[in-house]
Amino acid sequence: MAQAQLFTPLRIRNLELANRIVIAPMCQYSATDGCMNDWHLTHLGGLAQSGAGLLTIEATAVSPEGRITPADLGLYDDATEAAMGRVLEGVRKWSDMPIALQLAHAGRKASCEAPWRGGRQIAPDAAGGWQTVAPSALAFDPETVAPTALDSEGLQRIRDGFAQAARRAARLGIDAVQIHVAHGYLLHTFLSPLSNHRTDAYGGSFENRARFPLEILDIVREAFADKAVSVRISATDWVPGGLTIDETAAFSALAEARGADAINVSTGGLHPGQKIPLSPGYQVPFARAVKAATNIPVVAVGLITEAEHAEAIVATGDADMIGLARGILYDPRWPWHAAAHLGAQIKPAPQYLRCQPARYKSLFVN
Repeated sequence: MAQAQLFTPLRIRNLELANRIVIAPMCQYSATDGCMNDWHLTHLGGLAQSGAGLLTIEATAVSPEGRITPADLGLYDDATEAAMGRVLEGVRKWSDMPIALQLAHAGRKASCEAPWRGGRQIAPDAAGGWQTVAPSALAFDPETVAPTALDSEGLQRIRDGFAQAARRAARLGIDAVQIHVAHGYLLHTFLSPLSNHRTDAYGGSFENRARFPLEILDIVREAFADKAVSVRISATDWVPGGLTIDETAAFSALAEARGADAINVSTGGLHPGQKIPLSPGYQVPFARAVKAATNIPVVAVGLITEAEHAEAIVATGDADMIGLARGILYDPRWPWHAAAHLGAQIKPAPQYLRCQPARYKSLFVN
């Protein structure tokens, strides 16, 4: 049997990935004042035993007002850095899986309740709420308070937040950082013409709309020195007049030229009127288009649940890696099961070696 491409190694700058399976960032809405706690130790510790090639920590705000909810993770002061350090120490004691961190600012989608509490926006004058910011004073929907349009001082605060968070991530020994330019959060709202109505150097033409996200990439690239930096993008807004795949491909090429080491291709999240034709691998064509426009690794995501499907995406060259989110929450041993199905091998923690099923006698390597 030919070697499964999903389980071949890949090098990305400083990263040596054992396979092409990436655990995507998944918000837990369980932090205290931005600080990790025992939930994150349990959650990340379990995923670090999954056999994936890379574990990505959930969206981590670069400032308190950049959090989606009051219970989001942050990396913006000494307390949040120390808390993350304690959790990382516990995870790394038992796993050598590389760990990435997604740096984010929620923009106009900030100040919300956790999803299981309804996810509604918390008004600025309500307990736990705050005033949101965005490129333009356009509300996400009629039921939310319009954000404040960022002025030059506000833009500088955002730049400083990303730079400081990247430096903190470097101090913590994070292996890679991902810049969140997707799902309707701040940097995505600069890029999309639906949410960016500015008339200065940061609005209007595609080049102007791309300017601020690329400035953030420059800042993070410098602050994170010689380690891997990736960018997560929403390739389309799924709304007429929104971001196009041609613009996304052009942005990805610009990001590569500015030092991005990989592009993670998602879609949507910017507009409540989006109409998404959900089906297995529905976002893969966008990953394919970005891969055609760049020379750096591309991650495909979105309803990829079966081992054969994931293998086909990598083997045909549509993408270089597969990102798993809800699927790996449901099945934290998905990489084990995929390896067994595809005739590949996986290296588990030695404590788990004796659980190898008899019908997969060569699945585990010690």
